[in-house]
Amino acid sequence: MLTRIGILGMGGVGGYFGGLLAKAYAESDQIEIVFIARGETQKAIAVSGLKIITDENEFIAFPSIVSNDPQVIGKLDYLICATKTYDIEESLLALEKCITKNTIFLPLYNGVDAPERISTLYPDNEVLQGCVYIISMIESPGIIRKMGSYEKLYFGSDSAPIARLKALQLIFKNARIDSDFVQNIEETVWEKFVFISALASATSYLNQNIGEIINSNSNRIVYVELLNEITMLAAVKGLNLPNDIVMQAILKLEKTPKYATSSMHRDVLAGRKFELASLTEFVVNEGLKYEMEMPTYKKVLDKLSEKLES
Repeated sequence: MLTRIGILGMGGVGGYFGGLLAKAYAESDQIEIVFIARGETQKAIAVSGLKIITDENEFIAFPSIVSNDPQVIGKLDYLICATKTYDIEESLLALEKCITKNTIFLPLYNGVDAPERISTLYPDNEVLQGCVYIISMIESPGIIRKMGSYEKLYFGSDSAPIARLKALQLIFKNARIDSDFVQNIEETVWEKFVFISALASATSYLNQNIGEIINSNSNRIVYVELLNEITMLAAVKGLNLPNDIVMQAILKLEKTPKYATSSMHRDVLAGRKFELASLTEFVVNEGLKYEMEMPTYKKVLDKLSEKLES
């Protein structure tokens, strides 16, 4: 029986993991990988494939289908979602004809509110929780560059059929994707969110890359203040995160290439729309809900809101 997997969003995350899947199952008669792309990205992949460049090597992968037309895409068994968070509703509603009652969603967004938003759109479907650790980006249409050696994909669910989860885990394993199917997935997702939210907010607010934040006492203080605020929020929400999560985040940052920055900061620099709502404003709003002061996050939100509106 053919298993059809759609990859929605061919950016750094969707492009990289989608490329690994397409490469692994190019000759398979059991797994079909569909890239959901439009514009120049769709054209580039259709003609030349998707090129993945890492620090060690590069390869080109061709999906079974690359399209943004639901009739061409067809019905999907799994849909891996990796667009920007501000595109969730529009991009998923456009694929309504591809979704059956058995379609399982795996969101790999930079935020923690995606599963709830997807379930609002498709209340009868299983929506997993997931997150990734990776530094990768679009170099040009149809070309993804991954920096550094660290990559990890986590996913899980409290309600999805175990057989479907294990089948997805095996699909990832055979594609050499380093993934873990974890029980306490909400806490794993929040652990990533603590890291990425503070980093995205700090790099975008300070307009500095990772090395510039680490090597400046004043910049580092801003980053640590953000970490402390979001960690306190997680604790008040009842999430059981590691006691040393702030130190873990700092150590993780120190192992990251110094010239790298967050995807939100790259979008700010490029003058594009950026994920302020999911990565910064969400934290401020959750703080209000729990009657918590989030002064550093609020300061970042106020400054970046002006930039988003200008």
